[in-house]
Amino acid sequence: MSTASYNVRNVVLVGHTGAGKTALVDRLLATAGPPERQNADHQLVHTSYVGHADPDHRPSRSVSLSLCSVSHRGLTINLLDTPGYPDFIGELRAGLRAADAALFLISAVDGVDGATGLLWTECAEVGMPRAIAITHLDHARGDFTAAVEECQRAFGTGVLPAWLPHRTADGTVRLTGLLTGRTVEYGPGGRRESTAESGWSDVHHAAAHAALVEGIIAESEDETLLDRYLSGVDPDPDLLLADLETAVARGTFFPVLPVSLRTDQGANHGTGERIPARTGGFGSTELLDLLVQGFPAPAEHPLPALTRPDGTVCDPGTGDPAGPLVAEVVKTTTDPYVGRMSVVRVFSGTLRPDDPVHVSGHGRATAGHADHDDDERVGALSRPYGSALHSMPDCPAGGICVVTKLATAETGDTLSSLDDPRHLPAWTMPEPLLPVAIRARSRADEDRLSTALSRLAVEDPTLRVVQDPETAQLVLWSMGEAHADAVLERLAQRYGATVDRVAAIIPLRETLRAPAHGLGRQVKQSGGHGQYAVCQLEVEPLPPGSGFEFVDEIVGGAIPRSFIPSVEKGVRAQMAQGVRAGHPLTDLRVRLVDGRSHSVDSSDLAFQIAGGLALRDAVRSGGVVVLEPVLAVEVSVPDEFVGTVVSDLSTRRGRVVGMDPVPSAPGSAPSFAATRTVVHAEVPESEMSRYAIELRSLSHGTGSFHREPHGFESMPPQLTDSLSG
Repeated sequence: MSTASYNVRNVVLVGHTGAGKTALVDRLLATAGPPERQNADHQLVHTSYVGHADPDHRPSRSVSLSLCSVSHRGLTINLLDTPGYPDFIGELRAGLRAADAALFLISAVDGVDGATGLLWTECAEVGMPRAIAITHLDHARGDFTAAVEECQRAFGTGVLPAWLPHRTADGTVRLTGLLTGRTVEYGPGGRRESTAESGWSDVHHAAAHAALVEGIIAESEDETLLDRYLSGVDPDPDLLLADLETAVARGTFFPVLPVSLRTDQGANHGTGERIPARTGGFGSTELLDLLVQGFPAPAEHPLPALTRPDGTVCDPGTGDPAGPLVAEVVKTTTDPYVGRMSVVRVFSGTLRPDDPVHVSGHGRATAGHADHDDDERVGALSRPYGSALHSMPDCPAGGICVVTKLATAETGDTLSSLDDPRHLPAWTMPEPLLPVAIRARSRADEDRLSTALSRLAVEDPTLRVVQDPETAQLVLWSMGEAHADAVLERLAQRYGATVDRVAAIIPLRETLRAPAHGLGRQVKQSGGHGQYAVCQLEVEPLPPGSGFEFVDEIVGGAIPRSFIPSVEKGVRAQMAQGVRAGHPLTDLRVRLVDGRSHSVDSSDLAFQIAGGLALRDAVRSGGVVVLEPVLAVEVSVPDEFVGTVVSDLSTRRGRVVGMDPVPSAPGSAPSFAATRTVVHAEVPESEMSRYAIELRSLSHGTGSFHREPHGFESMPPQLTDSLSG
């Protein structure tokens, strides 16, 4: 059944690992009940709850974005469940792109961590509406009031509770609505709503009610409601609810709700299957009401800027279901039975099955995704409920759906109409900085590996697959250890490609320690046409980064002009092969000063061999310096961690070359608004292989860094001695 954009709410669930995002999705699915779907006779029927939709869902940790749709009060709520572990920030960014509002889950036990604070700031920078659900209140240390106070310190004064919980001696939980004044009790008999208003006789409740009302009026800027409130008239709850949505949509007011994730299990006596019952836990119905009444509709969310595939600017979209089609693939995955499945957010127009669309992907070439423009036909449209897919006749603007069998579309691509192609800007994705070298375990695994990795790279924009031409290693660049583990597990389980991790090889270089003379002789006579070539070289080291320079200083025709390029070719071949430990030579000036030739036996091959032998002779005389690659590194951390980071870089043989203060961004969470500092350093690449993991530990999840090649420098003698000669 088609729904207009104002009948949809797109909500992304975010929070640290263990906050209970996936458990809350399951709780909301059980509370809202099975969605309606059409059978073959176009009659509305219901399905039963069947579990979580994420194919990579694990009971302890989700590693992938998943979409679940529920219906509540006649509206469709698309819940985008994101992983909380920092390694899977790419999935989180996809959820933020597809959603119009964010629900932050904060554990009453664990509180607010640094990564959550950074994410709050990121949402504030784009003005995304937010609300907060306090979880783990069933824990012995779960304190709702203390959790709200911590959120206020972390996120600012706009954080105000909308419901207050109270647990009675018999275990019943009573929730008091600070907007309506009504109470809801959750006990052994399930949920029971009271019809009596509290009248705010409790001093604590009255103060919280006044703070909430004043916050809503201030942020919604409703002068009429303000005048009534200042005159002593308590505003009508319906008017407050209308202004609540305005206040939340501005991205400066953040209601807080208590939620229990506990779900009592009951038996389906018809099948014997264990299914979630409607009892157990509390706050899920109130949370669904907030998502419907307090969060903005997609039509109120501004559309991203639009361009043509050739880069020219076009008119911005309006979010009208009757307008031109503009949709985006926010996630791609592969099902062993269905094939490729794409989660698509429709920003404008209406997406229908079997429609021809233009697929445009630009701006991600540096991440290994070449620019492309293709035309293809849309497959079936579905919306997920648990692990089941329910067919949809269409998906209008504001909706999110699952599209099957889009052959060329990758994560981040834009879908638009053939006669009016448009393109959404590529999202900013974090840079994968943890290299993992792999090797196929068997020939059969090797045959499957290439196809499997290409499919995974399409699905995951934070994964980069590199075949290093110098080391011949296959390297996966990932966000962290958990991300790498998830990729390798998918390789084995989905595609049957088993691989082994191997030590990553750091490409080294060699150069000459001191100027030297080299003599190369290739004299061979074994009957028939022989080989004769003699050349003398003067070799000297050049400054780092100079490369190779060949100078012809032959006079008097000692070596025929036709053979001088052969000498250079032989020198270059020997430089590529190396001399001492098999590493390429660099930063050399080679001067060809003398030689001899034979009118019959001299040849191109003979002088190539002689040139290589002369270079080897010179290097043996002058000595070898092993060079290692050095990276220019920029580490961004809060000021309190600068000393720790600088000390750690020094233990990695790094040189700090500068520091730049970076002021906090507008809208930053107060507790995380401290000035950050970018530390500029030059560090050997061999010391940075696991820095993505170690910086996260050093900075409590608040640090980030960027690396790029800086050149080569001499390796310390104690490390050089360990290399094979």
